[in-house]
Amino acid sequence: MKPEPDTLALGEARCPAESTQDIIARDRVPAPDWATSQSYEYLGSQDISKDRYVDPAFQKQEFDKLWTRTWQMACREEHIPEVGDYYVYDIGPYSFIVTRVAENEIKAHFNACLHRGTKLKPSNTLGSGNQIKCPFHGWSWNLDGTNRNIPCQWDFAHVDPERMRLPDARVECLGGFVFINMDPDAPTLATYFGPEIMKHFEAWKLEDRYIYLHVQKSYPANWKLTVEAFQEAYHVLDTHPQVAPANGDVNSQYDVYGQHVNRFISTLGVVSPNLAGKYSEQDIIDNFTLGDSSALGGSKPRLAPGERARQVMADMFRAMFEKAADADLSQVSDTELLDTYSYTMFPNLYVFPGISLPMLYRFRPDARDHRRCIYEVMFMRPIPRGGRRPETAEVQILDDDQSFAEAEGMDPGFGRILDQDTDNLHAQQEGLEASAKPGITLANYQEIRIRHFEDAVDRYMAMEPFRPQW
Repeated sequence: MKPEPDTLALGEARCPAESTQDIIARDRVPAPDWATSQSYEYLGSQDISKDRYVDPAFQKQEFDKLWTRTWQMACREEHIPEVGDYYVYDIGPYSFIVTRVAENEIKAHFNACLHRGTKLKPSNTLGSGNQIKCPFHGWSWNLDGTNRNIPCQWDFAHVDPERMRLPDARVECLGGFVFINMDPDAPTLATYFGPEIMKHFEAWKLEDRYIYLHVQKSYPANWKLTVEAFQEAYHVLDTHPQVAPANGDVNSQYDVYGQHVNRFISTLGVVSPNLAGKYSEQDIIDNFTLGDSSALGGSKPRLAPGERARQVMADMFRAMFEKAADADLSQVSDTELLDTYSYTMFPNLYVFPGISLPMLYRFRPDARDHRRCIYEVMFMRPIPRGGRRPETAEVQILDDDQSFAEAEGMDPGFGRILDQDTDNLHAQQEGLEASAKPGITLANYQEIRIRHFEDAVDRYMAMEPFRPQW
C-alpha cells in the first residue's frame, strides 16, 4: 500500500496507480537489467528562471561556455563509411567537417579555410573526396588536415605550410555514433556519460542499426524549451489525447544518471491512469500509435476473452518486426518491443533504444535567433540478418508550415503527435515572454528530467568562456 501524499518527504510522491515496474514485471519475456533499474534523485523544488529561454544574451553565453565544452553527436558512422567520406555538422556559429581519414580513424576539422576564413564545405552536406579544398582561392588540405597546396606559394614566403594544418575537435565513437568535443581538456566520453550508461550502450548494440528515416524542421522556440517538451509524459492527456487510451503517462518512470544523462520509461499497451475504467483491453489495441507502424500493415487484432492487450501487442510486434527487418528478436524482452525508453544525453541528443519507437532526436540552437531551434528526428531499424547494411536515409528538411506527417515515410499518426508538440512550443515561448512570473514551476518527480537538464546548463554557464584556439 502506497503512503498518503501528506506523509511523504519532497520528491517521494508517485502516481497512486500501478508503477512502470509493476507493469513490466507481468510481461512474458522478462526485461533486462538496464530496463528494470531505477535511479531517481530529488534535486530541489525551486522555480527555474525564465531568462534562460527569453534572453538572447543567455544563448550567446551558451555558445562560449556550454557548446564548446560538451560531447555532441555529430553523425553516425554509417554517414561516413568509406575513407574520404565527410559529413558537415553545425552547432551555432561553429561548423565541422567530420571525415573518415582511415578505416579506423575519424577527424572533425573546423570548417574554415586558414587563408581568409571561407567555409570549406556547405552546411547540411555530406559527400566524399580525397582532399578538402577551399572554393574561393583553392587552398587545399589532405584528409588528415595537413596542408596539401597553397596556390601561388611564391607570394606566401611568410607562411609555413607545416603550420597550416586544419585544427580539429576531439572525436570518440560509441554505439555507431560519432561524438565531438571542442575542449581538449574535457573528460573522456565514458567519464562524461558514466559507467552505468556505458553498460546500457553496450546492451543496446545500436551500432547494429541504421537510419531509415531522417526529418528536420525548424521550431519556433528556444532550444532548451524544445528539449524539455519531450522530457515528460505529464503533457500527454491534454496535448496528445489520442494516445492516452493506450499509453501509461502519469505513472511513467523517471531516472537521472550522473550529470549528463536522464531517462523516462513510458509503457504502451496499458491505459492512462487518468482514464482508468473508461477503456477496455480491445480499446487499448484499437488506439495505440507507433513511431514505425509500417511493419503492422494497418491491421490490429481482435482480442479473445481474457487476453491482455499489452501481451497480445508484444507477441504481434515480435513477429511483425522480425519479418519487416529480417532480424532475430527472439531474445528481446516485451518491454523493449513495446515501451518508450527515452534517454537525454546532454546537451542535445535523445536516444530511444526500443524497437517500436526506435528513434534519435537531435536539437540545435539557431545561431541567429534565440527563439528558434533546429529539431531532427531519425528512425532506426536493425541491420538485416547477414550483415547487409541498407542505405542511410538522406535528411528531409520541412518548411515551417509543413506537417511532420508530410515527410515521406513518416507514420501519419506519429507525425501529428510531433505537430501537437510544435503548437505547444510556440505558445510556451510567447507565454514566457509575456508572463509577469519570473520563472517556471516544476513537478518534483514527473519533471525531474527538466530540472536535471537545467542543473547541467547552470554548471556550464558558471564557467569562464572557452573559445577554441588554433
